[in-house]
Amino acid sequence: MRRLLALLAALLFAVPACHAAPPEGWSHAFAVFGEPRYPAGFAHYDYVNPEAPKGGTLNLGNPDRRTSFSRLNPFLLKGNHPWGSFFFGFETLFDPSQDEAGVMYGLVADGIRVAPDLSAAWVHVNPKARFNNGDPVTAADIKYSWDCMSGDKASPAYAATVNMAKRAVVVDPSTVRFDMAVHSRDAVYSLGTALYIFSPKWGAPPGGKPKPFDQIINDIPVTSGPYQVESTESGRKLVLRRNPFYWASSEGARRGFFNFDRIIYRYYADGAVQFEAFKAHAMDLIWETNLKRWGRQFKGDKFMPGKIVTRAFPTGQGAYPRALFLNLRRPLFQDIRTREALQLSFDFEWLNAQNFNLFARIDSALGNSPFKAEGLPSADELSLLEPFRKTLPAAVFGPAFENPRTDTGPDALRKNLVRAGELLTQAGWRLGPGDVLRDASGRPFRFEILNADPDIAASLEPWLANLAKLGIEATVRQVDFAVYSARLNVFDFDVFQLNEGEFLMPSPSLLRIYFGSEHAQEEGSDNYGGIRDPALDAMLGTMDRAATMEQLLTAAHAFDRVMMHQRYFIPWSRRPAFNAAWWDRFNMPARLPRYFTIVTDNNNAYPWPIQTWWERP
Repeated sequence: MRRLLALLAALLFAVPACHAAPPEGWSHAFAVFGEPRYPAGFAHYDYVNPEAPKGGTLNLGNPDRRTSFSRLNPFLLKGNHPWGSFFFGFETLFDPSQDEAGVMYGLVADGIRVAPDLSAAWVHVNPKARFNNGDPVTAADIKYSWDCMSGDKASPAYAATVNMAKRAVVVDPSTVRFDMAVHSRDAVYSLGTALYIFSPKWGAPPGGKPKPFDQIINDIPVTSGPYQVESTESGRKLVLRRNPFYWASSEGARRGFFNFDRIIYRYYADGAVQFEAFKAHAMDLIWETNLKRWGRQFKGDKFMPGKIVTRAFPTGQGAYPRALFLNLRRPLFQDIRTREALQLSFDFEWLNAQNFNLFARIDSALGNSPFKAEGLPSADELSLLEPFRKTLPAAVFGPAFENPRTDTGPDALRKNLVRAGELLTQAGWRLGPGDVLRDASGRPFRFEILNADPDIAASLEPWLANLAKLGIEATVRQVDFAVYSARLNVFDFDVFQLNEGEFLMPSPSLLRIYFGSEHAQEEGSDNYGGIRDPALDAMLGTMDRAATMEQLLTAAHAFDRVMMHQRYFIPWSRRPAFNAAWWDRFNMPARLPRYFTIVTDNNNAYPWPIQTWWERP
């Protein structure tokens, strides 16, 4: 264990000998644990080309399941915003390093000072910071941004993060003090990397007062980021133009980034249409998540050097769950025996075989990382779990969770279904007329899977067939993304598939938003499953209070045991690699960062190609 901790610390928190301490107690960076790798005044990150030339146009498709957009304000609850204008236009106080876990460097703010008891954090505005209208960024602008994002007019998904602080106070024109509601280093990091800064002039008439925040809909954002919205077209096309006067182009946290003069997003109906558009060169870069298509169709005369390049970029990042989440607000899913039966009926091994065995199955809420629970709980883990023994499944106190399998013999699936039937009987379900499973009052076991991705719908057919063998009627409701998003916001679903993303170090602040009891009944929150579990809340609180990596590992392992053995979701898969293809006209930096995605950001894992590649001269 000590050797693992030492190795982990060496990998995550290596400190160069040239580190220079900033004056007067202010720091250019902040680390949840250890020390920042890069010193004050560093020239650039190691995973960029600082001399990358600027120019050219990058053509992209819709980066997620949204097939259109209806607003430019990304922070509201209703409607959909275009991901590109959010990522390229809005900046946070600090930039999360893509090579270090839980480390952020100054961007809009050039310094931070944190109270020893973590009750407050002061940030100093970078004097170079400018909005795209030329105005300098001030402390008042930061407070205005916090007021808007933390208020009741913003989506609860954003408010939950910035409300790690209970108030923002302007100390002087260049300094803001955040009085922290959550006293933890992770909360400081989460606030610094999730509070987006924008001007009160966004949506305001010249010389007039700002609109109420929820009335700023399609006004061009006044922000500090490298790109501005040039035009939109009927919610199907977004054109971004690089600001030639971008204030941070020579800052260490931005040098070598954002090299394309224009970025154009076109929105397509689904992945198959997008793939055809890519082959026709209406797009330059694609991230393929449909593994059948990746294995079968990325072949032929066009897929060769000089035309289309294909590459699977390996990832060693940790993985939050990608799973079929059950809406625990539904009485149907309250009994853990019912949830286990649903897991037993899911034939992952067959599904993986149909996808060239390119999936890696999720068997942990913190998979592919040292934070995943292994073996029997340690004495320290047991001390955290023991107060909840009466309310937790006995399995939590035994070996770490293992998925049911169907590749252990020719009758493995049949045995799983027999066991599932036994559990359903124990939970009070009985086969009635027509071999339909019914409860004591005669109501059928019936649920709907809400879905906006046709590729996922096809993958679910074998599960539906297995459920039918048990007498369960499950159907897929295919909707467009606008309807899908609106229904998720008000928790109007039974089951849906969600990928919670990747991490280098798990964030208890983020996990509390996903799984914490306080957000379970808050419409618009990211606790889609409606999980309310005092044991999980306690483990997250212990993670938040961890003062050492060893304490964080212990609490994370205990959290993982509770989450997985409570069977709150049907584990699906994680991505062992990012499968990407692009037309061969780009150059890229010499090495990958440790933490990245391809075309979308997820939990501060920024899209490395569209951030740092450049057009070949």
